[in-house]
Amino acid sequence: MKTRKPTLEKISPEFGSSLLVKNHKMDAFNDETKPFWHFHPEIELVYVNKGRGKRHIGNHLSYFNNSQLLLIGSNLPHNGFTDRLTINGSETLVQFKPEFLGEHFFDIPEMGKINQLFERSKKGILFGVKTKQKLGPKIEKLNEKEGFKKILILLEILHGLAKSEDYSLLNADGFAFETEPQDSAKIDIVFKHVNENFKEHISLDEIAEKVSMTVPAFCRYFKKVTGKTFTKLVNEYRIVHATKLLSESQMSITDVSFECGFNNFSHFNKLFKEFAGKSASKYRGELKLMVQ
Repeated sequence: MKTRKPTLEKISPEFGSSLLVKNHKMDAFNDETKPFWHFHPEIELVYVNKGRGKRHIGNHLSYFNNSQLLLIGSNLPHNGFTDRLTINGSETLVQFKPEFLGEHFFDIPEMGKINQLFERSKKGILFGVKTKQKLGPKIEKLNEKEGFKKILILLEILHGLAKSEDYSLLNADGFAFETEPQDSAKIDIVFKHVNENFKEHISLDEIAEKVSMTVPAFCRYFKKVTGKTFTKLVNEYRIVHATKLLSESQMSITDVSFECGFNNFSHFNKLFKEFAGKSASKYRGELKLMVQ
């Protein structure tokens, strides 16, 4: 079976630069930007302006609509983010090693807050609207700057993020991923298969076979690496897809549940409430209010 290489992603900044800044615009999306499960020692700052997609970072799975600002710490596995960019949409990625300004630069007292920010980012940080509005445009313009100016503006952005109280941690339960490249390759096969087939029934036999393991060995391995059972992961994928359909389609809630792969409506309702903290009908009702 041919799988897309996951995994430890090698990031190479352009010649003469110590960080990598990438902008994807609406018209520049292609197969290469398809999400896959990967990690890297670089810290990653992601700003999506007018786009939609799944957030899958460490143990956290959710759906976003319109825009988001994230900081993902060293070696925290994640999937790419945009299912699609909406009209005039763009995604900006900034990737840099924690020691890109020298081994001890962030250890000096003046950098204390940014150092704490890097520590927090190991759990994945999602910033709120105020911070997004303030820093998003700066992040988008980073690519236009060169050399010294680029570093200065990045430090200003990091300083702004470090001061922000407008954020939430995505893996707040202390879940930390220590990833081995070969683990990452297996996990990539699993997530890719779930991503493409979650609307159907996926048996443990089928998925264990994909990674050449026995069912008991696969179950132990999956729990160890992700902190959750395989069934829970599949159900999370389905519920995340349900939140997307509830916000973007006119389908009835019953139809949504079947479309997402549930064949029992009350089971769907129970899981939705566990995952989203409210029933599907309340979730849709609140979305309508927000739109108005």
